[in-house]
Amino acid sequence: MMADFTHHGGGLAQAVVDYGGHASDWLDLSTGINPVPWPVERSGVEAIDWHRLPEAGAVAELEIAAARHFGVEPRHCCAVPGSELGMRLLGRLLGGRAAYGWPAYRSHGDVFADAVAWLDLTPTLPQGCANLLLANPNNPDGRMLPVEALQVWQEQCSQRRGWLVVDEAFADACPEISMAAQVGDTARLIVLRSFGKFFGWAGLRLGFVLGPSVVLDELRALLGDWPLGAAALAYGAAAYRDSDWTAQARRDLARRARRMDELLACHGWKTLGHCPHFRLIEDAAAPRIFTTLARHHILPRPFDYRPDWLRLGIPAGEADWARLEQALGDV
Repeated sequence: MMADFTHHGGGLAQAVVDYGGHASDWLDLSTGINPVPWPVERSGVEAIDWHRLPEAGAVAELEIAAARHFGVEPRHCCAVPGSELGMRLLGRLLGGRAAYGWPAYRSHGDVFADAVAWLDLTPTLPQGCANLLLANPNNPDGRMLPVEALQVWQEQCSQRRGWLVVDEAFADACPEISMAAQVGDTARLIVLRSFGKFFGWAGLRLGFVLGPSVVLDELRALLGDWPLGAAALAYGAAAYRDSDWTAQARRDLARRARRMDELLACHGWKTLGHCPHFRLIEDAAAPRIFTTLARHHILPRPFDYRPDWLRLGIPAGEADWARLEQALGDV
């Protein structure tokens, strides 16, 4: 039954089918989404008018707020209905042969029609590849690449008339590694950002593509006149303006990640990576650990290509921490 959960995180409905209970009984640690979402009451949005089409100016307001958060000019920031969709559209727009870092998101291998998995991340790009797609922080292993290394690869992509595309879905928690500030009309660099991971609203389906105006103009033409719904526009703009909550969330994510390290160390596991949204452990008994946790109605993330890996999101409330600790004690 573990095979039902190896493609990506989530799948809570299937977990209920396979292991019982109700969705409300489960602690879902399979995705790495911030377990303490941005509170809707901080938005100041009184009501969403579902009867009217969104105003064009609302997209611009959202992009201005998000661009300020990312550290780019608004003209280099394009809102999309989820960063994955934006990334897939980019692959069709940019074309060419690409390398993508592996292991990574499952979808990275599908972005470019002509793509090769790159396992070792040597200082020199694979021969014949002009484009490079990387996640930073990486998923699922939490690897963080320094900006200096990314700049070297960006220069190589530029020399080959290709593009460096950096998926920064988890970078809000660690903005010091972001390449966003280096985006501009002369840089062959594109950065993707996700709203749902950090702000905890994955179901809103909101993301951003940061890049040169010429690329974003083509992307906007593909997206059409109403790329986002009214809720994404209103709540997204309010959340990106909430700098106080953002600062506190970064501190809280780091604190909870340290607590997870300590908990897992007590059970003999050393965690891999440094992304504060999740932790990865390596153990030949990972399938048994998964099954034990699932029987406790706790859902981690297993991997078919690395059956010795198990990724766990970070709990929030004390009751959830207690549940996880008790379940790990039964492993």
